[in-house]
Amino acid sequence: MAITVVFTPKSMTAALYDDILKRLEKAGASAPQGRLYHVCYGSSSQLNVTDVWESQETFEKFGQTLMPILQQVGVDPGQPAISPTHNIIK
Repeated sequence: MAITVVFTPKSMTAALYDDILKRLEKAGASAPQGRLYHVCYGSSSQLNVTDVWESQETFEKFGQTLMPILQQVGVDPGQPAISPTHNIIK
């Protein structure tokens, strides 16, 4: 079952987000298997992220790469809101 994951970190700037993307790309995880949709939104000084994943398992596997990167750049993602995805319209 697909899940929707919403991250609302206390402090994630556009510069930090861009750095995280570069590090994920370097780690070979810029387009992780199982992620169906990704959006980053908000002001350049306060960004949030919403992802849709094929399953909890694919999300957790990506977390093994993402979390150390977030720690390296000093971003505390907080506790994400995770919900079952009812529908996706492409």
